[in-house]
Amino acid sequence: MHLRVILNPTAGSGGAARKRSVIIAALTRQGVPPEVRETKGPGDAGRLIREARRDGVDCAVLVGGDGTLNDAAQGYLEPDGTVAAGPALGLVPSGTGGDFRRTFGLTDSIEAAAERILLSSPRPLDLGLLSLTSHDGQRVQRAFLNITSFGIGGLTDRIVNSSPKWMGGKAAFFLGTLRAMAVYRNQPVRVRVDGELVLESPIFNVALANGRYFGGGMMIAPDADPSDGLLDVVALGDMSKLESALLSQHVYEGKHLDRTGVSVARGKVVEAEPLAAGTEVLVDMDGETPGRLPLRAELAPGALRLRA
Repeated sequence: MHLRVILNPTAGSGGAARKRSVIIAALTRQGVPPEVRETKGPGDAGRLIREARRDGVDCAVLVGGDGTLNDAAQGYLEPDGTVAAGPALGLVPSGTGGDFRRTFGLTDSIEAAAERILLSSPRPLDLGLLSLTSHDGQRVQRAFLNITSFGIGGLTDRIVNSSPKWMGGKAAFFLGTLRAMAVYRNQPVRVRVDGELVLESPIFNVALANGRYFGGGMMIAPDADPSDGLLDVVALGDMSKLESALLSQHVYEGKHLDRTGVSVARGKVVEAEPLAAGTEVLVDMDGETPGRLPLRAELAPGALRLRA
């Protein structure tokens, strides 16, 4: 197997870099000495995936967090937004949030990751395709692996990504959510799923889920399957700060879908737009903040392969 490690040395407050020699040793013990490439900054994981595609790499092992995964996902997009074939993905979780790996029950064990990457059969993985408005007003195409959301999620990401992450993912996102709740006001939006109107009201947050977890461990979409070709759309509607705070523990446990103010839909294409002119509804995409509504999201079923 032609194996290449793509390592984000800043992920997990530098924890990923400290694991480098242990990861190389673990993969080598499994009989496949890897090549290693380190990212230099934002956008570099996508560039390294494109290089891996060019070089015929069989499996790209990502060492980092959800942001690194999202960055790498961009490497599977062509300039026109179509999906390109590329290497299977292996994961060595090493970041702040770790939400994507939770859907698959992956642990922090490097030895287990090496065995999983080299001995498991690749499984299909849907790739999210997102068209939205960037912060400078341009229409852009992006890819996502886990969850895109809008509402307080976009504002929380903006706060978390500008704050120290030494406290760990769950604490960082929890405190970021509290800070966002202090200033966030529910925004009126219109949401269509496969052309059918499913929501037209102010929202606290709406998640378009390929995976199940976001926000540092919240099981927002407990029924989501990242290989079924469908997005689970979970909307937290026009609820007060107190109502959303009381709901939060249920969200962490994935027991919120039948609660008042929560609605669920499932489909192939999701379109969302603000109802009020000039309203900025921020988008969260795998822990990144690429822009704002309006957006269009869909899945490319089985576009990627995951060795997990």
